[in-house]
Amino acid sequence: MTSILRSPQALQLTLALIKPDAVAHPLILEAVHQQILSNKFLIVRMRELLWRKEDCQKFYREHEDSVVSASREIAAFFPDFSEQRWYEEEEPQLRCGPVHYSPEGGIHFAAPSGGLGPA
Repeated sequence: MTSILRSPQALQLTLALIKPDAVAHPLILEAVHQQILSNKFLIVRMRELLWRKEDCQKFYREHEDSVVSASREIAAFFPDFSEQRWYEEEEPQLRCGPVHYSPEGGIHFAAPSGGLGPA
């Protein structure tokens, strides 16, 4: 799937957490995934994670009231992800397109000139 985004506004990062009861049912998980895509969200990273109940409680307790917690939450799930680098390098490419979606990887990526595949 290829699309070209032309937006004068910068893209924003959003962290989507899919709870275990949805992940446990492949059809529900696929429906959630399709809903994300049909609402024109770009998936730039995806990761499956299994946490103990105590880890989940700590995570939600630390982040329940913070408006600026998105950066901390993204860092918790994607420790190698650099938000600054994403905004400097990937965001302009994704915003201006062309953009491809990889069903195998489950993410969107900016199309390199001359071929398909993650940049």
